[in-house]
Amino acid sequence: MANPKNVEGMARFGISSEGTLGISIYDLRPMAKRIGKDHELAAKLWASGIHEARLLASFMDEPEKVTEKQMEQWVLDFDSWDIVDQVCSNLFDQTRFAHAKAVEWSEREEEFVKRAGFVLMAALSVHDKDASDKDFQKFFPIIKRESTDERNFVKKAVNWAHRQIGKRNQSLNRNAIKVAESISKTDSRSARWVAADALRELRSEKVQRRLAERADKSR
Repeated sequence: MANPKNVEGMARFGISSEGTLGISIYDLRPMAKRIGKDHELAAKLWASGIHEARLLASFMDEPEKVTEKQMEQWVLDFDSWDIVDQVCSNLFDQTRFAHAKAVEWSEREEEFVKRAGFVLMAALSVHDKDASDKDFQKFFPIIKRESTDERNFVKKAVNWAHRQIGKRNQSLNRNAIKVAESISKTDSRSARWVAADALRELRSEKVQRRLAERADKSR
């Protein structure tokens, strides 16, 4: 199934070509579904070092069997933004360590580890239905702190986390807007971009209407 032309295209989008076969994620997802969940097989796939095998591992692993040690080992192997995003939003966000790792990894210096922390925040805001507003409010000071990171894969993840949390409900939306307004005054080009992009979406008519409709249904 390898496709060298796809590898070239992926490289243009910042995806590492090392150990990459060029197999579409739209082929990998059905494959994972056919095979089913398998923690041990996922570990072997990850150990192969093959890009697509690692994506497959993120779809197939069993969150309840994932240990903190495994998460720390895998995060050090992250070498592409798509691996970070898929592993964190398909697997790691469903583990009992997710909230803690979001905070811990946001403090790390490695670009993809730091990105992983913010991708976890974004994924949790969508997938963790039982979490309270307080669980997400704790992320705002971290988002403000790291908004000055100029690295592309970090600042985009910071912005993603900010927007997703702000779209969870009306209360968090108001908080997210206030935080963005504060960030916009920071003497940092990256921070100003994070804030402006977040405010554009969080204040949009589309988001405000959706949040109002959701609030009405919950009453």
